[in-house]
Amino acid sequence: MSGTTSDATLDEICVTAIAEAFRGDGEILCNPIGNVPVCGGRLARATFEPDLMMTDTIAYLVANTIPVGEPNPEKIIEGYIPFRSIFDAVWNGRRHVVMGASQIDMWGNQNFAAIGDPKRPKAQLLGMRGAPGNAINHTVTYWIPNHSKQVFVEKVDVISAPGYDKIRQLHEATRRWFEIRRVVTNLAVLDFKTPDNRMRLVSRHPGVTVDQIVDATSFELVIEGDVPETRVPTEEELRLIREVIDPRGVRKAEFK
Repeated sequence: MSGTTSDATLDEICVTAIAEAFRGDGEILCNPIGNVPVCGGRLARATFEPDLMMTDTIAYLVANTIPVGEPNPEKIIEGYIPFRSIFDAVWNGRRHVVMGASQIDMWGNQNFAAIGDPKRPKAQLLGMRGAPGNAINHTVTYWIPNHSKQVFVEKVDVISAPGYDKIRQLHEATRRWFEIRRVVTNLAVLDFKTPDNRMRLVSRHPGVTVDQIVDATSFELVIEGDVPETRVPTEEELRLIREVIDPRGVRKAEFK
């Protein structure tokens, strides 16, 4: 790709991969959760998806690109969307959220509620939160900074958000906006664009082999031919990440 740079670090490649998940979304509520996803959403809006609506992660829609981790950034406020108004965007499909996952399986069933038997879990996590409504009502992408067999499991212990096997059991009207757009990890980019909607390996990050990804996954991935490398950010994208979106390097805390 013209204008790309070779000194991008893993965190910047992951931010760019998350930004790519928003390509083509147009005027919807871009709602990434967590520092790396927020960087990705802001990068998408600052470059190829200028119509995305983004909040300051609290309640205001902002027109400018504000830095992550800045306590009092200068904001150009273009709207107000308190929590009660978020549901208007959720219920009509005009939202794309990036969530995390403590477990995920080959169909995209996601768990961040508990590990172990739900009646006596080994670890109590976040609970269901808004995951069921998010997954059924609009597009979801997952950001997983630790791609391992403990996360990519044969079967999740609790389904916080349904995957394609479960969603097929629902009425067509209920699943009309269902889409798991991407799964971005510290090793790869994955999706579900296969005939039976099983998880597919889309790209591997620079320096990562297919075997490493397979060894870190408990189930069989769909692998179609030679798997390309995940694209690195352009020079302008890298400048935006480093100088405008996250000059403090907050994104790096999620990477070993």
